[in-house]
Amino acid sequence: MEYLDFEKPIKELEDQLLKCQLIGNDSEVDVTEACKNIQDRLVELKKDIYNNLTPWQRVQVSRHPSRPYTLDYIKALTQGTFLELHGDRTVKDDKAMIGGLGKIGDQSFMFIGQQKGYNTKTRQYRNFGMANPEGYRKALRLMKSAEKFNIPVICLIDTPGAYPGLEAEERGQGEAIARNILEMSRLKTPIIVMVIGEGASGGALGIGVGDRIFMLENTWYSVISPESCSSILWRSWEYKEQAAEALKLTAKDMKRQKLIDTIIKEPLGGAHTNREAMFDTVRKTICRTYNELQELSTDVLVQERMDKFFAMGVYDE
Repeated sequence: MEYLDFEKPIKELEDQLLKCQLIGNDSEVDVTEACKNIQDRLVELKKDIYNNLTPWQRVQVSRHPSRPYTLDYIKALTQGTFLELHGDRTVKDDKAMIGGLGKIGDQSFMFIGQQKGYNTKTRQYRNFGMANPEGYRKALRLMKSAEKFNIPVICLIDTPGAYPGLEAEERGQGEAIARNILEMSRLKTPIIVMVIGEGASGGALGIGVGDRIFMLENTWYSVISPESCSSILWRSWEYKEQAAEALKLTAKDMKRQKLIDTIIKEPLGGAHTNREAMFDTVRKTICRTYNELQELSTDVLVQERMDKFFAMGVYDE
């Protein structure tokens, strides 16, 4: 288990609990009461820490290496029915963008999302979850297929941003993202969007237009990462914590500004501490939301989606 800086007090208590249990197993000393006291303190400590996380600490939790990624969610939700589809039919298959068909229960869905790697080799293979233009064009191709066969779309966002390389710009990165935003706004099938980790910049927006937008509790959604913001404003990454605070990028901030619909509660300690519970919560959320959306006619569905995004950023003085 890997611990973040602010989780060190938790690690110390967990180490104490482990030692207490080992003493009980290796001797005849009754340590039941001592272990229970440590467990109670551990629960209270976790509640105190995770209920009062700073924006920067939530960014750290969203990047935890043990946190479930897009493919983890898809495999858990579809129970072996997922069929991955490849290629944008123009350039190549972008490994940073996953897409394909799968079933939750008896209902088919088109799943689309960015995929990060688990180690150095897979991170390079997945380009650290940063999609090229062909990734967004693949995503759009799959959305159009879903629309043709009246299949709802589920987008899982987890990216540090679209790939900023020269070759990506040469192939039209900005146009690909803008095209997706346009086409998703008028796609004639339900779209459910969920931020499961990092939601940075146009890389997230390229698959981020939907009828319902959810954020997991310990995720972030912003035009720029705290580190990049710090480097631009202060010419140093040392001010990333202040940048995270100023960007208002947490799920609560997004909800307060009416940029998302609902915050999905995570298990105490983050999604990685109890994956099965997290998968079950996401599954129930998707099923409940789809049941609501399928009651709407196509015209109403598209109009409400457009109205939702037209209303963002509007204010009265």
